[in-house]
Amino acid sequence: MADISQSFLSRRAVLIFGGAGLLAACGGATEAEPAAPVMFDVDPDTVDWQALSDEEWRARLSDAAYRVLRREDTERAFTSPLHDEKRPGIYHCAGCDLALFDSAKKFDSGTGWPSFWDHLPGALETKPDNKLWMQRTEYHCVRCGGHQGHVFNDGPAPTGQRWCNNGVALTFRPSAA
Repeated sequence: MADISQSFLSRRAVLIFGGAGLLAACGGATEAEPAAPVMFDVDPDTVDWQALSDEEWRARLSDAAYRVLRREDTERAFTSPLHDEKRPGIYHCAGCDLALFDSAKKFDSGTGWPSFWDHLPGALETKPDNKLWMQRTEYHCVRCGGHQGHVFNDGPAPTGQRWCNNGVALTFRPSAA
């Protein structure tokens, strides 16, 4: 009976909160798989990323990256190796390789996701998200439309913002030494 109750409660939470991300956050899923590096067989600047079919996205991305970038899911907190990344460099969209964040603007928010107090100019677009009984601001890569995370007004100076990003939606390129 406990298995049936747990399953019912998990499904109910997914329906109420609008995605499998909560199920994962409540222990209903395994550890997030690492994002497979995106292999670009063409110059990323020449592709119409927003015109790719669902099948093309599935072929390009790991399952976890697909769920986040294309289905607006959320990975489990503290599962991304990028959460603890401290080297200087640039964070790129795992979908289309657009540069999104400079590591100099990364900070430890204590939330379990890579967080930044600002993004690179022109890299992200925002939209309202009303899935959790309140309005939040969701953001996406401006080039491919891939879901990255949410922005909150509880970050450090100078912006006061916390751009809370799914690690699986990012790739990191360290600066040349």
